[in-house]
Amino acid sequence: MTGWQWTALAAGIGLLLYLFFVLVLLVAGRRQDARALAGFVPDCVVLFARLARDGRVPRRHKLILSGLVAYLALPFDLVPDFIPVAGQLDDAILVALVLRTILRGSGRQLVQEHWPGPPNSLAFVSDSPGVANAGSV
Repeated sequence: MTGWQWTALAAGIGLLLYLFFVLVLLVAGRRQDARALAGFVPDCVVLFARLARDGRVPRRHKLILSGLVAYLALPFDLVPDFIPVAGQLDDAILVALVLRTILRGSGRQLVQEHWPGPPNSLAFVSDSPGVANAGSV
C-alpha cells in the first residue's frame, strides 16, 4: 500500500470509530452528549477562527492558534495519520492543549463568548485541572 492508501485507511478507521462512539451515545439515550461529541472538532475550528479575529486575544495566543492550524493542515505530523487511532490522537491532544492555553491566558469568559457549540462540550476541557479558576471575571 502507498502512503496515501494508508492515510485513507487510517482516516476511514478513525471516522468509523468516531461514528461508533456517537452511535453508542445515541443508543444509550444521551443525545446531548452525542451532539457534543459529534460537533466538538467543527466547533473548535469555528472557535479558533473567531478567536484569531478578536482584538482582545493576545498576540502570542494568536500565534499559537496559527501554528496549530498550520500543523493540522500540513500533510505530515509527529505521529503519521496513517497509523490508526494514534495518528489522529496527536492532533486531538494538540487541539485540547491549545484550547486549554487559550482558556488559561485569555479567560473563560472570552472563550465562552465565542464557543458555537453546547456548553457541556466546552466544559469537558475548561473544567479540567489547571483551568478551573483561570480567567475568572
